[in-house]
Amino acid sequence: MPSVLLSHEGPVGVITIARRERFNSMDVTTAREFRAAGLRMARDPAVRCVVLRGEGGVFCSGADLKYIRERGEPADFGYLQPDGVGPGKGYGESFKQILEYIHSAISEIRRAPKPFIAAVDGIAAAGGFGIAMACDVVVASQRAAFEWAYHKTALSGAESSTFFLPRLVGFHKAMELILLNPRLSADEARALGLVARVFPVESFEADTLALAQQLADGPTGAYGMTKSLLNQAAGVDRLDYHLDQELQQLARSADSPEFAEGLAAFFERRAPNFGAAKAEAVP
Repeated sequence: MPSVLLSHEGPVGVITIARRERFNSMDVTTAREFRAAGLRMARDPAVRCVVLRGEGGVFCSGADLKYIRERGEPADFGYLQPDGVGPGKGYGESFKQILEYIHSAISEIRRAPKPFIAAVDGIAAAGGFGIAMACDVVVASQRAAFEWAYHKTALSGAESSTFFLPRLVGFHKAMELILLNPRLSADEARALGLVARVFPVESFEADTLALAQQLADGPTGAYGMTKSLLNQAAGVDRLDYHLDQELQQLARSADSPEFAEGLAAFFERRAPNFGAAKAEAVP
């Protein structure tokens, strides 16, 4: 069964990340499906607005750390390693398999000549936070929450988060959110300008669809041209370069002893002791 579902409500396309048992995190298969869904919706002229959502009261929690811990499936490594041989040390190559697809989808979302709405119901953390920030409009339910989260496991940011966050909230506020890592409520995120609308939980889907329909009824061609102009004004022409830098730096951080400690602490449900992480290479 696919982990990313596509549906249509008239001219509104809906992409649903449907992996609730793993908090809508992405392994390679899910990331590949996410990229394909983004390309299909972005390039379908019959789709005038796209809603990106998660299943079951969770938006997305980024890359699947369980999949990363187990170093993925050998067959998945055909993309970056043609022999299908997974990495013997560290976790960086496992992350690369996932992020290559997610980053490609984010690039497509920004280039798409139509609005993309991130519909955040529940948690948007790490990669899920970055994916939401890459969309044109973010709406949230009253139970939504936003969290940087990367540093909990000693990772640098990716999924466009270090590109868009300072552009959305300013440099110093971005540093505060990254270094102190508060979990923002929907209302707090709205006050910072990260969220456009906050809807009641019970009417969230209907309210989101109504907003999407309003945009789909609008002048899509003009929306697309204006989106392109705003992208130019905000320097989004550098996004692909920045996404590549995010991928490389996150892969480096994933090969560090600090990440090995953070990953162990995550699954052992304890606070990480980064100061005690040994300097030798990850086994």
